[in-house]
Amino acid sequence: MPELPEVETIRIGLIQGLIGRRLTAVRVRQPLLREPVDVAALQTHVVGRTIQGIDRRAKYLLFRLRPAGVLVFHLGMTGRLWLGKPQPQDAPHDHLIFQLGDDLELRFHDTRRFGMCFYTTVRALPHHPRFCHLGPEPLSSAFSAAYLEQRARGLWKPVKNFLMDAAVVVGVGNIYASESLYLARVHPMRQVGTLRRRQWARICDAVKEVLQAAIEAHGTSFSDYVDSEGRRGEFQNRLLVYGREGEPCRRDGLPIRRIVQAGRSTFYCPRCQR
Repeated sequence: MPELPEVETIRIGLIQGLIGRRLTAVRVRQPLLREPVDVAALQTHVVGRTIQGIDRRAKYLLFRLRPAGVLVFHLGMTGRLWLGKPQPQDAPHDHLIFQLGDDLELRFHDTRRFGMCFYTTVRALPHHPRFCHLGPEPLSSAFSAAYLEQRARGLWKPVKNFLMDAAVVVGVGNIYASESLYLARVHPMRQVGTLRRRQWARICDAVKEVLQAAIEAHGTSFSDYVDSEGRRGEFQNRLLVYGREGEPCRRDGLPIRRIVQAGRSTFYCPRCQR
């Protein structure tokens, strides 16, 4: 599933080709995605408008339109946004095709159909059910040691599960949670109520460092993820613990261990993570 670094990479890749372009037509080949696509809303509120900006909130891409409006995409498990010249034939899982004049089109491709696409107004966006519960962005100043300490107060919950809760902080997916806790030297099963401010500071700094490094590496590609031009990410080549069960820790040489938390694989060093 594309996480924050992958979605941010796609956002950056789309900006140059889309800003200032007018959406001249939309073709919906399959409206039954994770939530049914409101075809009438796309035809009425999206076609004819100009893309003036592309933002990201959590794992959602927000196409800012002029006149005011927002076209929202979520890539789900296998979604891709492909920008290029018009294609003579549609691929089997090209569900939405947005025309931008005669020379460019944006295709939403999703094999498993867990992605989403919908229109909303600027005023309604913060109160939309998909956005109103979300925590702060991890690369923002709102995400701090003081904030984490306050949110964790009175809770009895493993720190990895806590970091992956989108109501606490958005975009810290499974891979990046394991990598961040390794960098911070904190055991993934450590209960949040036992952590002190200095440990939260290490965790906060590690999350920011890992996510920024992953963005600079254009994300992590294990299976489906490619950017808007079809290129794979490179951060999988820099992972310190994730996917390295049995291999030596790069700090102390002890074999990396794997456990399962909330149905997801967690990787850690039993010696240097406490």
